[in-house]
Amino acid sequence: MKRRSLITQLSTAIALGTVQWARSEVFLTPDQARTVLYPGQKLATQTITLSSEQRKAIAKASGVRVRSDTINAMRTGSGDWLIYDNVIGKHEFIDIAVAITKSGSVKGVEILTFRETYGDQVKQARWRAQFHGKTTDAALKIDNDIKNISGATLSCVHITEGVRRLLHTHSLVLKNL
Repeated sequence: MKRRSLITQLSTAIALGTVQWARSEVFLTPDQARTVLYPGQKLATQTITLSSEQRKAIAKASGVRVRSDTINAMRTGSGDWLIYDNVIGKHEFIDIAVAITKSGSVKGVEILTFRETYGDQVKQARWRAQFHGKTTDAALKIDNDIKNISGATLSCVHITEGVRRLLHTHSLVLKNL
């Protein structure tokens, strides 16, 4: 009886067009992102655990909630950082890699994995290039200094917030390591 009920529900959902199929598209692996952002350079893997005070300070400075107390990053010999992180799109996580220079400006942003049904236009180099050179002094807000992409609004907003949070993470924690 339960099986028949499930089949009936699925058939109804498909007939009404209410089923959306999620997809997951890997654009770059973390190693490929490292090669793109820091070609030919050796990077040392670092896992940093944030204290409760650091998490609160980052959230206050960036205006973005810090979901994890662990930072997965790599550091160059010259003091630049490559941070692997994820942000929520509309429903699913978007994995990103953000390169931040020793002085605290964005060197590059790469989309690693995109799991949403819509909005993968954020992978376009032209949109991601808007972040280059941005620091904690920038507003980093959609329609202010970062352009939105119609049909990818939530992905744009959340990636922008993620980059802003990581810039403040660098400013408050990483630059002192």
